[in-house]
Amino acid sequence: MKISEKWLRQWVNPNNSSTELAEQLTMAGLEIDDQYPVAAPCQGVVVGQITQVAPHPDADKLRVTQVDIGSGELLQIVCGAPNVYEGMKAPVATIGAVLPTADGQGFKIKKSKLRGIESQGMLCGASEIDLPDVVDGLLELSADAPIGSDIRDYLGLDAQILDISITPNRGDCFSVRGIAREISVINNLAVTPPAITAPAVTSQQQQAVTVTATEACPRYLAQPLSNIDRSVQTPKWLQDALIQSGLRSHNFLVDVTNYVLLELGQPLHAFDADKIVGAIQVRFANAGETLVLLNEQTITLTGDELVIADDEGVLALAGIMGGMRSSVTDSTTNIVLESAFFAPLNIAGRARRFGLHTDASQRFERGVDFELPALALNRAASLIVDIAVATAGEVTTVTSAENLPARNEIRLPIHKVKDVLGIDIAVEEMTRILTQLGFTVTQAESALLCTPPSYRFDMSIKEDLIEEIARIYGYDNIPMQLPYLQVNMAYEDSADLTLRLKLALVDAGYMEAVSFSFTDAKMEALLQDDALGEVLTLANPISADLAVMRRTLLSSLLPSVQYNLNRQQSRIRFFETGLSFVGQSVSELVQTPSLAMVAVGDVWPEQAYDNRAYDFYDLKHDVEQLLPSEFATTRVRYERSNLAFLHPGQSAVLYIDDVRVGWLGQLHPSIAQKLDLPATWAAQFDLSPLLELAREKSAVQTPSKYPQVRRDIALIVDADIELQVLESTIRQAAGDYLTDLWLFDVYQGDNMPEGKRSLAFALVWQDAQQTLADETVKQAFDKVVAALREQHQAQLRDS
Repeated sequence: MKISEKWLRQWVNPNNSSTELAEQLTMAGLEIDDQYPVAAPCQGVVVGQITQVAPHPDADKLRVTQVDIGSGELLQIVCGAPNVYEGMKAPVATIGAVLPTADGQGFKIKKSKLRGIESQGMLCGASEIDLPDVVDGLLELSADAPIGSDIRDYLGLDAQILDISITPNRGDCFSVRGIAREISVINNLAVTPPAITAPAVTSQQQQAVTVTATEACPRYLAQPLSNIDRSVQTPKWLQDALIQSGLRSHNFLVDVTNYVLLELGQPLHAFDADKIVGAIQVRFANAGETLVLLNEQTITLTGDELVIADDEGVLALAGIMGGMRSSVTDSTTNIVLESAFFAPLNIAGRARRFGLHTDASQRFERGVDFELPALALNRAASLIVDIAVATAGEVTTVTSAENLPARNEIRLPIHKVKDVLGIDIAVEEMTRILTQLGFTVTQAESALLCTPPSYRFDMSIKEDLIEEIARIYGYDNIPMQLPYLQVNMAYEDSADLTLRLKLALVDAGYMEAVSFSFTDAKMEALLQDDALGEVLTLANPISADLAVMRRTLLSSLLPSVQYNLNRQQSRIRFFETGLSFVGQSVSELVQTPSLAMVAVGDVWPEQAYDNRAYDFYDLKHDVEQLLPSEFATTRVRYERSNLAFLHPGQSAVLYIDDVRVGWLGQLHPSIAQKLDLPATWAAQFDLSPLLELAREKSAVQTPSKYPQVRRDIALIVDADIELQVLESTIRQAAGDYLTDLWLFDVYQGDNMPEGKRSLAFALVWQDAQQTLADETVKQAFDKVVAALREQHQAQLRDS
């Protein structure tokens, strides 16, 4: 939100510089995104009055003017503006003046000749002094503008504009009134608001109003104003306030509603009273109704939109934008001024549905003070009556008190403030802060009983109050000290263990990616497989390419791979931890903490010696960096995968303790081709089993001080028997003392029967309590040999 510092200081004026004021607001949670003057610097531009206009002898579109700038001599200036006339006051750039340019270098005005006629300066339009152009031609100044005065002083172009980032919970700060309230509390100063009174009612005219959607609109006010003098121009002070807040001036009626919007934070709307047929109706739309908006966009309503209507149909999209049929034009002299409270949930999302974003919807979505409509209506009506000599009719007020937001009392134990903040703050100071913020505060024994004001929708629990006290008291005033920590023996170590897994992948050359949980429906369709489950489609996605919840983190990682490949990064290693989502509805949704990896390109960077393409066994090696080495063969096994989006011969499913935890392999070539990807290797696992393995490894075990006993065994077995099947047989037969097992030789070739291969295993036994006897080891070894012969028809190889 952009707002004028000068305007703010009319409400509350602390003895601070602009920079200090910006710092105070930022530290109070209202971050200043930018701070800049109304217009870029210029010099030598003054107020001038055109005393004579004559045609140029050699150019039909040029005029030769005589301009008084208060120097005692008239300046002859050639001008091509279509709106120039005698008596007009406009900005004049004199000889030597410097006008702002986009590159910041400035444009210097020199004496020149235009078609043979000498020109002693330049008459300026709004854009020449870095203001928005309203008309095609010169910037016309008020008749009372002092001739010869510096244009920057007269228009207040050096005034500062504060661009404030308002968080979604602080809808009360979308106005001068709201920001001034914050400044006053921070500096312990009183606010000086303008005196606002209702205009005298001079007509019995009254607008009939019926509200059927009372929950969505519990308060609605309307007042007719007639016989408005439309020849009246917007007063300079009001124009200055708008311009110095980053808005352009339009016409008087629009300027008044914009002014009240910025000043008080209440959106208003003016209907042309002569175009309203019957009573104003506040209701929900009928499905299929259409409305032509003020921006000339035609929308078709679905039925859940709150609308303002009359007997002929919809007049406006409530709280968002008015319609063309009842719009106010330059000739409108009779209006109905609307001021209402619309429930935030009935406005939220409706503007985005139609691609709209308005000042009104921005405020109503966050919550507008439900006690504000009457004050804002009085402010706008009195400005119109006082300036444009209008006739004020009766105010129609429709209120559903039971549907207005409830202001529930919050109990704040005084000791709780110190418990949370770690410092002692005087009860008087806490009371002062909350009271100036608008709370009703009473002290009862050891607690403060606080009722939030009507404009604070974000206050519901005691922690909210403590936050308010802390930010106003000043985070800088809270001393730095080490917190008092109690050891919790039931410490949740998932975050630490997850970090270990991440570091293992970083050591393997992977980089962490962080993505949205939303993804493209087309990507999810490419990665379709019944084993993944159903896709949840979002009802109101933020964009078309983020329309569904991801079932696999691969949906998020593959676009990142594409992005990097398109920027000449041929070797890519990414991983991500996050949630995957399965289920067609929110009630069925299953969220699974997951870890995914993706790899493209060669095994080593380009400069490495003896480089080669990444393959399945490289991926398997990277995956096993996540598994404790001592568990890699005892509790982990792989099976061929049949997932549709993976290469059928280059993929596997990973099991831990016979529980399926994930998959790994090459992305199916047909999918890679559709995505314009080279050979792409990916894996995804449920995070919980990996963390459980890491947690078991973390358990401290005393190493045995007794010697190990190693025995080697060489077997001739059928070539189609899987290695892990043989290892499982050996472990089951070898007994509890077997501590390690590995394959150290494979032979298949000459002198080996067809369909057979030779495998050699090392077996290690160790007892933690004593030295193993040779007979014990021999008995265990014999059981292994017998089991291999019986279950796999293995033959011992002598040499």
